[in-house]
Amino acid sequence: MSRLNLRGGGIIGSFFHAPTPGRLEVLRDVLILIDATGTISAVLGLDDPGRAAHEAALGERLSRLPEGQFGLPGMVDLHVHAPQYPQLGLALDAPLEVWLTRYTFPLEARYSDLDFARERYTMLVDDLLATGTTTALYFATQDREASKLLADICIARGQRALVGKVVMDDATACPDDYRDATPASAIIDTRAVIDHIRSHPENGDGRVLPVITPRFIPSCTDEALAGLGQLAAECGCHVQTHCSESDWAHAHALERYRITDAAALDGFGLLTRKTVLAHANFLTDGDMDLVAARGSGVAHCALSNIYFANSVFPLRRALEKGVHVGLGTDISGGPSASMFEACRTTVQSSRMLEEGVDATLPAASRGVPGSAIGLVTAFHLATAGGGVALDLPIGVLAPGYRFDAIAVDTTIRDGGIRLFGLTDPVAIFEKIIYGTLRSNIASVWVDGTAVITR
Repeated sequence: MSRLNLRGGGIIGSFFHAPTPGRLEVLRDVLILIDATGTISAVLGLDDPGRAAHEAALGERLSRLPEGQFGLPGMVDLHVHAPQYPQLGLALDAPLEVWLTRYTFPLEARYSDLDFARERYTMLVDDLLATGTTTALYFATQDREASKLLADICIARGQRALVGKVVMDDATACPDDYRDATPASAIIDTRAVIDHIRSHPENGDGRVLPVITPRFIPSCTDEALAGLGQLAAECGCHVQTHCSESDWAHAHALERYRITDAAALDGFGLLTRKTVLAHANFLTDGDMDLVAARGSGVAHCALSNIYFANSVFPLRRALEKGVHVGLGTDISGGPSASMFEACRTTVQSSRMLEEGVDATLPAASRGVPGSAIGLVTAFHLATAGGGVALDLPIGVLAPGYRFDAIAVDTTIRDGGIRLFGLTDPVAIFEKIIYGTLRSNIASVWVDGTAVITR
């Protein structure tokens, strides 16, 4: 069978996944059966009764991973600013509020030119797929038509995506040439993008979804926030926004409402089971309890937090409180589009939080004990954790989940993985997460259909 389309067929190989934090499952030489919709129907080991019969029945509809290739669930990026991709790696020395007004908003405003937008959005989607990101939660721009265009490109390219038209209507906080004219127009345009995505003739399976997207409280009027909350209740859409990202952003809500960012969002009806809060570094314990009670999730963006968040997100504390957490690159606040890099930075930042960074302090008082997480947990967050945060059946290689997966080639010379004869599967997994480059990604499937092959 061609590895281009695994629907209605199966694939044999060795795979890794982490359905729960801290627990790696090695699926050695399994047969994964995929139904006609791209959903996994069975995962059969070598000793499973009936496997031989399944293999025989599949015939040419059976594919195999080549020697030296290993499968993983596709990566789930919970925070991508799609229009900022041309800015990746630029202006990271500026404070957040300066970076936004001087660099980012002018760039995003240019996407009202659809030719400008099409070239950049297409390259972004293609690049993310090629690096193993099968699902992306996208902030688009304030422009309605450009937001529709991003959804169209995701549909055409086969990526699983959630696309949101950004709402930013406060005339005292947003540029005159890059904001919604009124709260009412912001709601109308958001509804139009929702309708466009849901009625798209090539999106009948709902692989691309709409997401209500107030940029953050500092850019929105109360009228817009309230209207978006009502729209979320009406349409049942996902919601995404920034929450307590930095000292500046966290202080804004406290000064404006005398309550925290998370509590204010909840008051507007914007904390739901389908809400993802980007960053959330300054959530209080009470905020975490509220977010967990609502079933909302957090997009932990460890790399961009180094540049803009003024602190390290207390990841382990959030997990212990039952908050749904996944990982995000935060393109372009994070200067890497790789979710493998997001995994690595998540581990590194958690260790720095635990051990501390000020060498002049005694070791016992230098850090926050119990903060570190391991590589398997980071991988879980980048895959299954992202699926849980989005309330979607992705990120796990088990029956009932969509076959969104990647094949990593550990043998190529221009890649970043060197096994030198290693056979221990856990060691191979560690090498894959720490060493995978774009060139190591041999195949990428979404819903059982290959979107990248090399």
